[in-house]
Amino acid sequence: MTSARLFPRRRFLQGLGVAAGVGALTPGLLAGCSSGDDSSAGGSPNEVRISNWPLYIDRDTVPDFERQTGIRAVYTEDIDDNRTFYERVEPNLAAGKSIDRDLVTPTNWMAVRMRDAGYLQRLPAELIPNAKHLNPDIQMPWDPAGEWMLPWTSGITGIAYNRDAAGRDIGSFRDLLDPAFRGRIGMLTEMRDTVGLALLAVGRDPQSVSFDDAAPAFDLLTQAKEQGQIAEFTGNEYPDKLASGRFAACMAWSGDVAQMSLENPAIRFVIPEEGGLLYSDVMCIPAFGANTATAAAWINYVYDPVVAARIAAAINYISPVAGVREVLAGMGGETARLADSPLMFPDPAALSRLRVFRALSEGDEARFDQRFALITGE
Repeated sequence: MTSARLFPRRRFLQGLGVAAGVGALTPGLLAGCSSGDDSSAGGSPNEVRISNWPLYIDRDTVPDFERQTGIRAVYTEDIDDNRTFYERVEPNLAAGKSIDRDLVTPTNWMAVRMRDAGYLQRLPAELIPNAKHLNPDIQMPWDPAGEWMLPWTSGITGIAYNRDAAGRDIGSFRDLLDPAFRGRIGMLTEMRDTVGLALLAVGRDPQSVSFDDAAPAFDLLTQAKEQGQIAEFTGNEYPDKLASGRFAACMAWSGDVAQMSLENPAIRFVIPEEGGLLYSDVMCIPAFGANTATAAAWINYVYDPVVAARIAAAINYISPVAGVREVLAGMGGETARLADSPLMFPDPAALSRLRVFRALSEGDEARFDQRFALITGE
């Protein structure tokens, strides 16, 4: 996930009466990362300090967790981008110092990088019995046994289109290259998303692709850019451009479009015929001084199907917890309609068409990013 996913969710949550300051949120960045003072490395033994993305939770879970467990939750919305987050925490972790967080929720590929660098602790499985509720259909190739990270929520990268602006249905990546849409197509500034969909379009698997194997995908994107097919590479601008008809179609994230379509049925989301991408933001315990037991208590709590359903209803992404659909269906009213959302509950056929972009070494990441930057002009 990146900050690009904020604006649609912000509008949806405000509609539910959920403000940006959720529950026991506290301001500030990772204070321990700049001081070098490790005196508070462990924090209070009866609190859990959490870093998550903005507007990624409902308004009741934090205070309810505190009431039911007696653990104070210091919940901070200070992950705005995987790379900038890593740049903040890496110096302390490299020096063997605490980052003053007991639980962090980077995207799966960044969590793998942190694990491989020795910056994570193993999860105490014995303290997370509710992990038994994890949906077995959710792919976790980055850590199949859930030893180091467990999913907070998942989403799909695919194609969104404005049926009124496009004048027809769209179903494939190749549709984005139709000359009829020249100058009205949006693609994403996130390399993994845009290159990942292009890889699928040229028959390459993002789960195993090498840099050399990715050349046809880069060539496809270069040609589309040079021919004026792509209006812009965007981050959080795409929802408004799609809603206004400035974009006939664009690459998009499922949760955003699920929320947008509630307001405008002409806004639709599809997994491209060639395949889409599955990503997950994951919960993991940073090394050096974290409160492992209270972090595990938080994971265990949010894996209760009732709690997980409440979170899913607020953010509209794919819950990793089995039973959430049934809980939502039983809530009645507008919330019950979410149980029928194919974006929140993709069926096995849809899941089989999704791939996860493989973890890249730092060297490979630099090569992919540099090649992509030549196309986007960044």
